[in-house]
Amino acid sequence: MQAEDLPELIKGSTGIATNGAIDIAYEFISSGQKDAETILLVMGHSGSMLRWPMHFIQPLLEAGYNIIRYDNRGLGKSSWMKDWAKDNAYNLEDMATDAIAILDHLEIKKVHIIGMSMGGMIGQRLAISYNDRVKSLTSIMSSGYWSDPNLVSLPFKFQMNFIRAVLLYRNLHETEVKIKFNVAIYQMLLGQGKYKFDPKSLAQTIMYEIKHRGGFNAKIGDQHSLAIVKSGSRYDELKVLETPTLVLHGTDDTLIKVEHAKKYAPMIPNAKLVILDGMGHDLPEEYMIKMHKQIFAHMK
Repeated sequence: MQAEDLPELIKGSTGIATNGAIDIAYEFISSGQKDAETILLVMGHSGSMLRWPMHFIQPLLEAGYNIIRYDNRGLGKSSWMKDWAKDNAYNLEDMATDAIAILDHLEIKKVHIIGMSMGGMIGQRLAISYNDRVKSLTSIMSSGYWSDPNLVSLPFKFQMNFIRAVLLYRNLHETEVKIKFNVAIYQMLLGQGKYKFDPKSLAQTIMYEIKHRGGFNAKIGDQHSLAIVKSGSRYDELKVLETPTLVLHGTDDTLIKVEHAKKYAPMIPNAKLVILDGMGHDLPEEYMIKMHKQIFAHMK
């Protein structure tokens, strides 16, 4: 696969917002409609903004919403935090301030938040700490306390499959191996629902990251995992959350078990919990009609 053969994956205008010494790269995609409300998409663990697929974004644009997606710190064109160490590690509260920096930079007062996985956790943190900036929260395949001792944090099967992939694709300096490794990880996240997996499109996204966006940060897994652990539980704060909240989760989530959603969603006043049968820890196109129906009703 050659770089010149890759489709253009950036659809809007890009920019950099600064949070102290940290640069946060974002993309703003306009719906073209006057006075449109804005949705901020917050991606999860180790995933850049390109992990938000256009089949998720396009219906939101067509419904008249502007879209912001961005690279969490340590990813893509955002700062890679080269001085990171366990004794000065950042947490989800710090990552939430990155999102606020984008809103301040673009002079946007309030947005709808849609967060996936760790992005859902950051979205919860935003709704708790910056309630005046959040119109609504949609928390997808996420958790209110990932380290909850009464729930499974990291399923054993996923751990074993991840170790196998690491051993199989050790030479991560090679572009082909990076692609195969990332495709293998993505396949681990798939649910058992009747939907198609498109490895070619995923491979193109991975190659685009390598050729045009700085590649992959080998330390990001440790950084994001520790950020989640350091942040602890949000249970008590979620119990008094005032932001209208929608929780979406798949029955076949291989990374964050659906029991997490079933536990934290009822804690949030007036939150709606929707369980999607057969969906894993991914955003398959076949589930978009169901998901967007719930999201649109929620935001309105």
